[in-house]
Amino acid sequence: MQAPTSLRRVAIDLGERSYPILIAPALLDHPESFSDLPAATSVLIVSNTTVAPLYAQRLQSALQGRYKAVHVVTLPDGEVHKNWQTLNLIFDALLQNGCDRKTILFALGGGVVGDMTGYAAASYMRGVPFVQVPTTLLSQVDSSVGGKTGINHPLGKNMIGAFYQPLRVVCDLDTLKTLPDRELSAGLAEVIKYGPIADLAFLDWIEANLDRMLARDMDALAYAVQRSCEIKAWVVGQDERESGLRAILNFGHTFGHAIEAGMGYGQWLHGEAVGCGMVMAAQLSCELGMVDSAFVQRLRTLVQRAGLPVVGPRLRADDNAGRYLELMRVDKKADAGEIRFVVIDGPSRASVRGAPDAMVRKVINACCV
Repeated sequence: MQAPTSLRRVAIDLGERSYPILIAPALLDHPESFSDLPAATSVLIVSNTTVAPLYAQRLQSALQGRYKAVHVVTLPDGEVHKNWQTLNLIFDALLQNGCDRKTILFALGGGVVGDMTGYAAASYMRGVPFVQVPTTLLSQVDSSVGGKTGINHPLGKNMIGAFYQPLRVVCDLDTLKTLPDRELSAGLAEVIKYGPIADLAFLDWIEANLDRMLARDMDALAYAVQRSCEIKAWVVGQDERESGLRAILNFGHTFGHAIEAGMGYGQWLHGEAVGCGMVMAAQLSCELGMVDSAFVQRLRTLVQRAGLPVVGPRLRADDNAGRYLELMRVDKKADAGEIRFVVIDGPSRASVRGAPDAMVRKVINACCV
């Protein structure tokens, strides 16, 4: 069986740990999508209760000709399960099946499955290889790329984890056909973010083609995934461990993570929180004098068109802004207790900086119900 003629490739350049991102329809049905991986006796597919019934058998079929044993572990679905207890289900499956250091893990699912599978791979026997097979738009354009892995803690999102790169990322665009509308919109938040931080022409393209993406036009989605991955690959290639430039990929995430933690994981989807967080971060950029109100309105309109919330929730009846500040002080970007925000300081240019609490409170009060 020949590989799809529409195959798009993006390279992550990290020296000996470089890897390709494959983007096309029908990749799950092509054994070539998984060729040239290291030799192994067994592999473990990690999926969840939503995705496994749809795609696990197809991935198994593609892998069975190459590996003697193809095991599957199915995790509960949802951000609320991104924790130690669920992570241990992966370790249980590895140990019960006698998996060794050459066993390859395949993360078949969205960002939660990808993050936990990657963390399990980084930890099991101090490191085994893994492959990302993202099945949501959000994971295809963001979380599957770049090697961030981990789990949540009740006091903070993604606070426990490791940088650990996959062998490759296989983005089968056909999986987006079964994605619920709400999940598709959540993924568009991570597509939209790349425009303000890195590529104004891409932002123009997103505005012009948003309706096509919402209608699941495969050509439009293919380009959105490709361009998003190209931008992320460029950033990760320069700053793999987020010591500087890579932090700009967290545009909207400081506010967004506070929303997720404050409401309880799973109440809002990650992309919904990021979409609203981008509007809040743009408003903060305006308060800092870096962009004008027209830019804030442009981004708010685009986020709203994507089907995402643009008004933040109240996390506490009294002193809502104070609760946001409490949660943001435990964000990974916080430095010596100072909250750090990704702000827009020019066309397609972002930076990370602090802001006075009074100014942040003003933004929160203006952006929340």
